[in-house]
Amino acid sequence: MDEIKHFYAERSCKLCTNSTLVTWKNCSDLMHNVTQSETHVQDYSSGLLFVLQLIDQEINPYVDQWEAEGTFPAHKVFKILGNAGFLGVNKPVEYGGLGLDFSYSVAVAEELGSIRCGGIPMAIGVQSDMATPALARFGSDELKKEFLLPSIMGDKVACLGVSEVGAGSDVSSIKTKAVRKGDEYVINGGKMWTTSGTQADWMCLLANTSDGPPHKNKSLICLPMNLPGVHVARKINKIGMWSSDTAEVFFDDVHVPCKNVIGQEGMGFTYQMLQFQEERLWAVANIVTTMDSVIQETINYTRQRKVFQQPVLYHQAVHFRLAELQTEVELLRSLLYRATAMYIKGNDVTKLASMAKLKGGRLARELSDSCLQYWGGMGFTSDVPVSRFYRDSRLMSIGAGADEVMLGIICKYMDTLPRK
Repeated sequence: MDEIKHFYAERSCKLCTNSTLVTWKNCSDLMHNVTQSETHVQDYSSGLLFVLQLIDQEINPYVDQWEAEGTFPAHKVFKILGNAGFLGVNKPVEYGGLGLDFSYSVAVAEELGSIRCGGIPMAIGVQSDMATPALARFGSDELKKEFLLPSIMGDKVACLGVSEVGAGSDVSSIKTKAVRKGDEYVINGGKMWTTSGTQADWMCLLANTSDGPPHKNKSLICLPMNLPGVHVARKINKIGMWSSDTAEVFFDDVHVPCKNVIGQEGMGFTYQMLQFQEERLWAVANIVTTMDSVIQETINYTRQRKVFQQPVLYHQAVHFRLAELQTEVELLRSLLYRATAMYIKGNDVTKLASMAKLKGGRLARELSDSCLQYWGGMGFTSDVPVSRFYRDSRLMSIGAGADEVMLGIICKYMDTLPRK
């Protein structure tokens, strides 16, 4: 199909800027400067190879340590990625981004799937494609300079404040309030499941700014985390994503300037739904690479592990099942590429993104369970990647909209929901 040729053709990265200098490192660790008077076309694969180099040198050697510690040094890691240009791939060049379209963010997300855990790429995704899209698209110049630019450069860690104790996938039911008093909002409430919440410098906060209808009374607010009244109550222990710190945060009469609202007051719900589309596509892109790796590692293990005088892999039930799983991964990848190609053309991809998210979560559970089984007793230890993926990937069917919410969205677009 024409809309996915973008992905199947051999791509090059055309870096053209309209103003400030931007940088992009290739796999030889060379710096390429691009100005308004220049058009530099380089092999995009070299940029992706550099992502893998960063992962191999700066992240994967420390993953086991960070998993054991239950956190990773976000400021250090993000600064490394920011210096290389990978935290603002599709963000405006005037705020430190590369000015490319979202398909390049998807390509980077795929490479980040080579990180040997789920928590760190998830935190990177929050920084680059979950907490900042609305700010980049609708925020004022002042807000972009204060929050977007340092996030892209890796100088500030961002977090997203949407879910609450009684409102997860049902975003319209959040209770956190921001009451206008003069030229400030006074914020009270709390947020749950806040990725990078114990380390974040600022939060993209969704709060009720009026008493109107639930889909029209919310605003997104840039909230510095060092303000009086912001309390990180606890770091939440989870069954997976160990290296990513997850916090519960409370707000007690927190004063924030009204100018910190992203875009128009009352449009926060709409803006957040738009952010969810990029978040869901990013998450699918990230997990397909990990699923490829888990299948390959399972092939390698079952080829050398013998049972009944022959490798486990040689049993037809095993190699047939792995073939089925690899086929499912390729189908998911094609859906991702189609949705992304349509998205960068300005189409509404809510249905396709929801389908990809739904399939990604279910396939991750299916694949991790099947592959872990073939590892036998080793799969039940914490010593092998498949068990880590088994733990980490479970979040895919919960976070950013549970499977049941995805099904509801798909049914809405299919016009199959019960009539009210």
